[in-house]
Amino acid sequence: MTTAVYPGTFDPLTMGHLDLIRRSTRQFDRVIVAVAGVSMKATSMFDIGERMQMVRECIDEEGIENVTIDCLDRMLVDYCRKHDVRVVVRGLRVYSDFEYEFQMALTNRKLAPEIETLFMMPNENYSYVTASMIREITRYGGDTSSFVPPAVSRHLVEYMKRHPEKHIMREGSGVANAGAFDR
Repeated sequence: MTTAVYPGTFDPLTMGHLDLIRRSTRQFDRVIVAVAGVSMKATSMFDIGERMQMVRECIDEEGIENVTIDCLDRMLVDYCRKHDVRVVVRGLRVYSDFEYEFQMALTNRKLAPEIETLFMMPNENYSYVTASMIREITRYGGDTSSFVPPAVSRHLVEYMKRHPEKHIMREGSGVANAGAFDR
């Protein structure tokens, strides 16, 4: 049985992420979506539990059966060794992703030569979509439904209801977009 791990923060999961998950499940018997518990990103929106729940809901809604969702709570190569995984799937959207991903792949290869990194590009319709872009659109009260799966849309709406202080004010309005998420 061939298993691959697709690690990331998924804060939140985008259509590009989901596209890579779908396509990975056609290449491997089992795919572990490893949601990073610790992020170097200062702008995270959801905690690890919420991110794992969103991924789980999206996978269920898609009817994908050969995916496991887990918490990535250690260095990736240590996680792979613990779970006997030999392939890491990473997404490359644009050229600027390549430098970072290339450095990480080479570092991981030095640490664990038995683990290979497979780079995949998302469908071109989603190549420009980033989780940070989704977070910003959400905070401005914009519609993210064409960029994220339905389950993620629901979580984004609920997040903004729970955190009205996160709304970014419209220029000149003097008030936050408090009603933008009452749909």
